[in-house]
Amino acid sequence: MTSTLVETEDRREYRATRRRGLAVDLSMTLATILAALVIGFLVILATGKDPVRAYEALLTGPLERSFRVGRWLEDATTLTLLGLSVAIPFRARQISLGAESQLYAGALAAAAVAIFLPLPPVLAVVVPLVAAATAGAGMGFVPGSMKARLGANEIVATLMLNAVVVRVYDYLVNGPLKQPGSSAVHSERIRPDSALTPLTDWFGIPLGRANIGLGLMLLTAVALWLLITRTPLGYRIRMTGSNADFAEYGGIRVPRAIEWSFVIGGAVAGLAGAHLVQGVYGRLEPGLAGSLAFEGIVVALLARNNPLVVVVAGLFYSYLRAGGDIMEQQTDVGTEIVVVIQAVIVLLVTAQALPDLLKRRIARKQVAQKQVGAR
Repeated sequence: MTSTLVETEDRREYRATRRRGLAVDLSMTLATILAALVIGFLVILATGKDPVRAYEALLTGPLERSFRVGRWLEDATTLTLLGLSVAIPFRARQISLGAESQLYAGALAAAAVAIFLPLPPVLAVVVPLVAAATAGAGMGFVPGSMKARLGANEIVATLMLNAVVVRVYDYLVNGPLKQPGSSAVHSERIRPDSALTPLTDWFGIPLGRANIGLGLMLLTAVALWLLITRTPLGYRIRMTGSNADFAEYGGIRVPRAIEWSFVIGGAVAGLAGAHLVQGVYGRLEPGLAGSLAFEGIVVALLARNNPLVVVVAGLFYSYLRAGGDIMEQQTDVGTEIVVVIQAVIVLLVTAQALPDLLKRRIARKQVAQKQVGAR
């Protein structure tokens, strides 16, 4: 009976600690965003421009018209998926820069199925998504196994793989997959049944190319959070990231945990590629991802690799991207100020000491309260 009470108390304490950790991560994310906006405000002021008008366009512009909201959500869907894709390897303390190759591999796989393989209505959407996730996972497995089994540097491995896959993608889009008879460089359009349903069809208001990929992104974030916090595999990934030697000593097969972190991240990046093909462009386009793969890393860092906070960070970051374009159109302040804000965010999120200090202070305060209660 006493043992059961102790276990219940320990479980309650563990849950409380996890809630506090999430609250600290979310608070630090919001504080970082606020600090970056304040610094951006001061930079605009120093250049002699009107920061109030610029920030009004930056912060309210994306919500003024429904199609701007759609552009924001469309961008946030891809960016958040990419942030999630790098957050998982980061949890295993693996610096994966391979989201770009995984995204392009996923886009190619989704397009190949959606263009050339006739399928029944529901399968026409699902099978390309599965193909994209599988291709992305395969691209994640290569650097993951090289790091885990051969001791290769994961940064070099993922960057080199990016270079190879992007060149292969360009060759295919400019050659074998190019639409016959078209002067523009792109593939044929995917079959209509394979397209992700636009949100406009659901809500009856023009939301541009935003689609049900948004719901897929939210489900993916929740699934990854459950995976990391509630499953044995998530525990092994977290322990590997916290202390690989201790994890090994405790019986965890660290190389396998590292491989799984890359494979899962790759699958999510592959879904981002499928979203661009099935939901945004409807075909393969040159430079499909732009700089989104790199910015996904920033989103993951901003969210401190917490899958649920990645959603908040991805929505905010995409909002800035959309607002920056509107600010440039409506004021004499260019989108460079958004780059400044992004750079400040990166600088601030790399300062890990502050959240760690905050967590230690909370833990110390809790211990002191328990000691007082025990007297």
